[in-house]
Amino acid sequence: MARDQIDQTPIETRDELVAWLERGIKPRSRFRVGTEHEKFAFTLSRHEPLPYAGRRSIRALLEGMQMLLGWEPITEGPNIIGLLDVTGGGAISLEPGGQFELSGAPLETVHQTSAELQSHLAQLREVATPLGIGFLGLGMNPKWTRAEVASMPKGRYRIMTSYMPKVGCHGLDMMYRTCTVQANLDFSSEADMVKKLRVGLALQPVATALFANSPFTEGKPNGFLSYRSEIWRDTDPDRTGMLPFAFEPGMGFERWVDYALDVPMYFVKRGDAYIDVAGQSFRDLLAGRLSALPGERATLSDWANHLTTIFPEVRLKRFLEMRGADAGPWQRVPALAALWVGLLYDDDALDAAWDLVRPWSAEERQKLRDDVPKLGFKAVIRGRRVLELARDCLALARAGLTRRGRLDSDEDETIYLKPLESFVERGITPAEELLEKFYGPWHGSVEPIFSQYAY
Repeated sequence: MARDQIDQTPIETRDELVAWLERGIKPRSRFRVGTEHEKFAFTLSRHEPLPYAGRRSIRALLEGMQMLLGWEPITEGPNIIGLLDVTGGGAISLEPGGQFELSGAPLETVHQTSAELQSHLAQLREVATPLGIGFLGLGMNPKWTRAEVASMPKGRYRIMTSYMPKVGCHGLDMMYRTCTVQANLDFSSEADMVKKLRVGLALQPVATALFANSPFTEGKPNGFLSYRSEIWRDTDPDRTGMLPFAFEPGMGFERWVDYALDVPMYFVKRGDAYIDVAGQSFRDLLAGRLSALPGERATLSDWANHLTTIFPEVRLKRFLEMRGADAGPWQRVPALAALWVGLLYDDDALDAAWDLVRPWSAEERQKLRDDVPKLGFKAVIRGRRVLELARDCLALARAGLTRRGRLDSDEDETIYLKPLESFVERGITPAEELLEKFYGPWHGSVEPIFSQYAY
């Protein structure tokens, strides 16, 4: 979840929106990697979802973490809805169904992201264990119905909950029953942004297969390996997908702005109030033509917040967000950062990855995106299985990380690829490992997940 921005600088022209994105350009020396990592909180006694309030609740977790860390509370009305590390840049935030998210700080190495994650989980256990609360990393909750999941007291989520059923069949499942991990990376120029965006989009289905980890719905196999990824295929076509325009000549910051201007908004925030403008465009706000706010003009906060409500497979803000992966056990969280840092932050690896995907047509990229949630490594593009592509991508990432040479205790960042390489060597996705256990030692029950795959 992106934190709402606070910058009331008025904006009047498209060029100002483009300039805002351009200010994300950084010299290579300032490249960082950030991870965002969601997890389900559950009661240890009955494996049930948590309410927002009460003794054993999401609120109790946030208040306990605030006391432990001394981070600044993020509030909405009387409710605490997150925590902000004002010195380090990280944050703890809530997804609509109480999924607990660490929005990590921008860090220099994958080693640091791994240390940040382990520190966060240790702190969280210190607060959660006395409350009888555990945490689970999976792409979709394997047990709970949508009706069982509590809604968090956030204005933006109330508006989204009302709007989602109007534009797709699975938007509410996305909001309330899924978890992801994503990696955020920088770019050094407009051309560098475009190249990384294209490689990231084309290879996102490969990442989806590598991290596929959501084969259960309400206690039973759902027929998919990444049902979380399938859910995104029918959430809201106006704001999701593989963005064919990004591969067309002339792609750049201006083209992204033109796309985002026409993605329907959810809300405009004024003070602490969220004003429902769902379905209207940012172009209307820029021109002062919103029917809910006649004459109201756009601010930089409005633009930054609007960009957080666009959900393609790769998202451009002042950095690039890789969004194709299911959440998983903690060892696989740094693996996502390692995969994309290795592919995108080394010139030779990036060039090789672009050569790999450049011949693919928009139709082929889309078919791969459509096939992977069900088929995983068995999906095919141009006669090659995703398993082969995953092997190639991991080899490129390993070489890129080796050349980066960022050491910690004499080990470089390639150590974080090992969980992914293990699945490729076995030729199965994490979801297929779960299904093997479901039909084998778990005797058709998902309950063991809450102990064997908990943090």
